[in-house]
Amino acid sequence: MTQSRLEERLRQYCGSGIYPLHMPGHKRRPGPCPGLPYAWDLTEVEGTDDLHDARGILKEAMDRTAALYGADHTRYLVNGSTCGILAGIRAAVRQGDRVAAARNCHKSVYHAIELCGLETVWILPETVSDYRICGSVSPEAVRGLLQADPSIRAVILTSPTYEGVLSDIGAIAAICHAHDLPLIVDEAHGAHLGLFPGTGFPAGALSCGADLVIQSPHKTLPSLTQTAWLHLRGDRISTGALARELDIFETSSPSYPLLASLDACTGLLEAEGYSLFRGWQQRLSDFYEGAAALRRFRILGREAGRLSRERAFAYDPGKILIACPPGQLTGHGLARLLRERYLLETEMVLEDCVLAMTSPADAPDALQRLLEALLELEGSLEGSPRVFPDPEEAGEDIPLLPAPETVLPVGQAVRMDMEAVPLAAAAGRICGEYLYCYPPGIPVCAPGERITDRILSRIRSLEAAGCRIRRSQSGAGDDDLDKRPQVYVLLS
Repeated sequence: MTQSRLEERLRQYCGSGIYPLHMPGHKRRPGPCPGLPYAWDLTEVEGTDDLHDARGILKEAMDRTAALYGADHTRYLVNGSTCGILAGIRAAVRQGDRVAAARNCHKSVYHAIELCGLETVWILPETVSDYRICGSVSPEAVRGLLQADPSIRAVILTSPTYEGVLSDIGAIAAICHAHDLPLIVDEAHGAHLGLFPGTGFPAGALSCGADLVIQSPHKTLPSLTQTAWLHLRGDRISTGALARELDIFETSSPSYPLLASLDACTGLLEAEGYSLFRGWQQRLSDFYEGAAALRRFRILGREAGRLSRERAFAYDPGKILIACPPGQLTGHGLARLLRERYLLETEMVLEDCVLAMTSPADAPDALQRLLEALLELEGSLEGSPRVFPDPEEAGEDIPLLPAPETVLPVGQAVRMDMEAVPLAAAAGRICGEYLYCYPPGIPVCAPGERITDRILSRIRSLEAAGCRIRRSQSGAGDDDLDKRPQVYVLLS
């Protein structure tokens, strides 16, 4: 395997005999937790460059990654995609601006909106109702908002979603650029997209025209947890403004093992990426072909081509979303069986679905094990085989994220006086905290929004399926929240 240049430099420096009269405090000697990379855990010293003023080996590494993705500029992130989302949005707009954002964005987008004091026009995604997940954001919805509201200064989307649904970024980018607005795409789950045409994966947001794209290679590529990178293209967002905001949101003491992981991931993709992706695609193809025998479990990836382009413009086959037989098994039930009986730990559990994430680093037999587990579980379920209807005939779509009634901007609401009330008595009150399941981290209700009966019904439905609702204002010390569900609301 090709050695990354940053890895080579770290090896040279750490083998030079120079004694560290500087931090970190473990002094590159064996630490209290064997197996961690103490030997490479450096600070900014001569020859290792400085992430916040990169001129040497780190600049070379980031330039290599930029070339791989076709970006004008790429920045390594060691605080995850959250860091890039916070910095990117703040660099793109001014305090108090108005933005358009997809309602199914990750909570980090909401936090950026809160910190920047932004006013938000929410774009409701379509719904893939038979899987109870969010679908694509339609270009027509974006066009309508921008035509109706010339005060909007940026558009923010998530594509692909956690479950792998992509929006038509090319069409949406063209609409944004016609209004001279930047398009920011949270592509945390799509660092693998568009790299190697012909390997079965859709195009990535950057190649489709997005201005700023934030990716988490640790999610779908061989890179360490917490690593991410940010790509910039064009001049609608200032590189200087972005650097300034990264100085705020990214640690001033970046981890060199994490940086080496990002550089090594780039080197691996350069050297072996196409063959790795071809092998990945073949394993996925074998899995989906075998999944045709399933009669009770449904696999979204097998049906993606039959979904309307409005509901799901494109789908990432690397995400395996498994829908359980209605009335026979819940998502939590399936996840527990896969874990306890088959030693397969899945990524995310929804009400009626389980998500398995794949990558080019999967073991050769991993997906075959999953397929055999599902086939065996089908045989153990009681009742006659159920043949599912065509997704196009599943009935009227019911939005999972109802259009919110925003009474106050998020940034204003979180600073107001609040009180805790029983969840059952919260209808009509103004929410003072984020209510969400994690994963995927999409708020069901955000501060400043009115709590409606529809939102309460959605929360009850999630809890009944075993999904835990997290509350941002309610800390871990509120031990009785699960026994007596409460929510923080603004004082009347």
